[in-house]
Amino acid sequence: MTSSELLQQLCTQVSDLLQVLSTEIEPRAAAALQFKATPASWSVLECLEHLNRYSRFYNPALRKALAVKPSSATHAEVGFSWLGRKSYEMVRPENRKLQKTLKHMNPSQSALNPKAVLTEFRQHQETLLELLRQAENADLNRKGVPVEFFRLLKLRVGEALLFVVAHQERHVQQAQRALQQYVAQRETAPRLVI
Repeated sequence: MTSSELLQQLCTQVSDLLQVLSTEIEPRAAAALQFKATPASWSVLECLEHLNRYSRFYNPALRKALAVKPSSATHAEVGFSWLGRKSYEMVRPENRKLQKTLKHMNPSQSALNPKAVLTEFRQHQETLLELLRQAENADLNRKGVPVEFFRLLKLRVGEALLFVVAHQERHVQQAQRALQQYVAQRETAPRLVI
């Protein structure tokens, strides 16, 4: 896949995430956003806060990596290292295997303000779209984005962009499932008839 094809695909995916946020998540009441099907599961807000925590690290790291002037053709085929493939495989939405998150990235048991979490999530998505536009003139095969949990390891710029977007899709889908469980629970809950 060429750099321009990858970037176009990622822009579409981030735009789709913003659409889900606007149509499915933001209109919901706080009770729906805070609902947890089980004590161990994450609510919609926890899913988005988890993504906010990752964005606080990766958006600045991507901005810094993209500030470096390209040293080669920017429309080359995007290559992937072993680390990049492994990182993507772990977070891609189709991989239903549960992954253990780092303690500082786990929002479970956090007091979350719905408006603040949603606003920050939207801002991070808009920043990511801006970064994807900046990446059109970057060498996506250049290593330059540190891995959050072990910063000595570096992903290539293209790998990092793919990882970030796939990770977001995975947890937005998890948030959508939490909303579906909330709706299903409300529909099956016994009602008091007077």
